[in-house]
Amino acid sequence: MARRKIHLAEDFSRYPAGRVKTDGPYSGERFRVEFLEPVLKEDGCADIYLDGARGYGSSFLEEAFGGLVRQGYSVEQVLKAFTIHATDKSLKFEIRDYINHGGEE
Repeated sequence: MARRKIHLAEDFSRYPAGRVKTDGPYSGERFRVEFLEPVLKEDGCADIYLDGARGYGSSFLEEAFGGLVRQGYSVEQVLKAFTIHATDKSLKFEIRDYINHGGEE
């Protein structure tokens, strides 16, 4: 299976915000459900490109990536499936931290 490429700013929104769907149309929950979970359900992998968005709140990133672990995916499975690409290297570490902490809030 080919690696997917997900350009968050182009494929989802330049203005991602909020944790859950009731927080707005471009929440971390929606991104997780519509973009990340399908990759894991297919036992696939994807490159996630974060550049181009107007910024990322911790609630968005934690729900999108940490939420995968809360949904029952293992830390190892999530880390293996997704490669994060971002000019701001701190985003990569922040996302890895959310995943490694098992989705703890």
